[in-house]
Amino acid sequence: MAKIGLFFGSNTGKTRKVAKMIKKKYDDDLMAAPLNVNRTTAEDFAAYEYLIIGTPTLGDGELPGLSSDCDAESWEEFLPQIEDTDFSGKTIAIFGLGDQVGYPDEFLDAMGELYEFFSERGAKIVGAWPNEGYEFDESKAILDGKFVGLALDLDNQSGMTEERLTTWLSMIAGEFGLPA
Repeated sequence: MAKIGLFFGSNTGKTRKVAKMIKKKYDDDLMAAPLNVNRTTAEDFAAYEYLIIGTPTLGDGELPGLSSDCDAESWEEFLPQIEDTDFSGKTIAIFGLGDQVGYPDEFLDAMGELYEFFSERGAKIVGAWPNEGYEFDESKAILDGKFVGLALDLDNQSGMTEERLTTWLSMIAGEFGLPA
């Protein structure tokens, strides 16, 4: 089994695209193929010691799911399946997609929700990201002046995605027992 699990929720496919970009940087022995959370089980998800998870923020700062008008189930439906899981001893890095121009008052809020969910269950969350270079008003994904994970805006800053991703993956490599 691969060392790192890579899971995402999505609606439009942008988060899936970023997950595929991440996977291209690792071989199959290190990282499993990216998997939408609507296509996995709680047991498969919890089997990994290291996880990279991704989510877009939808509507008024919501996780993707049926109540936010997604076409299929996503994080909203998956989290209750793992709410009783102890994530102590697991290391999780989160990436989030948002639109800082169209939704400046809830930029990346869903990433903040994932952070809260997994940290409350004992996970070690790594990969905090600086909030410089973004223009937004509010975000539930800010903790101690940084984003709780990699902040991406494919709508307004798509040209910065590859560089941000490469820098972030290098940052978290040591936390996952990988060379930077």
